[in-house]
Amino acid sequence: MGLSTQRDSAFLPSPHQSAPQPNHDVFLSFRGEDTRLSFVSHLYHELQFRGIKTFKDDPKLERGTPISSELFNAIEESRLAIVILSPNYASSSWCLDELTKILQCMKSKGTILPVFSNVDPSHVRKQSGSFADAFAEHEKRFREDIDMVKCWRDALTEVVNLYAGII
Repeated sequence: MGLSTQRDSAFLPSPHQSAPQPNHDVFLSFRGEDTRLSFVSHLYHELQFRGIKTFKDDPKLERGTPISSELFNAIEESRLAIVILSPNYASSSWCLDELTKILQCMKSKGTILPVFSNVDPSHVRKQSGSFADAFAEHEKRFREDIDMVKCWRDALTEVVNLYAGII
């Protein structure tokens, strides 16, 4: 992994900064079944090795439970979010809630880095392939709250558009 051995200046506090320091430098958002034991574990290890405080959720979190306030706090208390988009990312309402919160907290600061793991950015943007399948299921499951599903769709489109601004 090509990370610098020095901490990036984006992670260093400004000498005039009066706000309390965040608890984490980086918040990792990912679909566990796709990436936890591969890309995410390697990335997490490298970030920790470099002294970058990184939040990664607990693999024992119970599926299907609402996103916890602890996770929302970790998002709010992080300087940067790395969103690892993978084939099954959109199948998790948890990931989509997390993404929505990340965008609310970090978009204005420009501190979101989308990463595409085994998925084409155009599939995310157009919500085709596995993303189309996931949203078809969400629309059935959450037919009483279709506005939430629309927010999730918009969040995915928005994060891909951030990628377009990076390259």
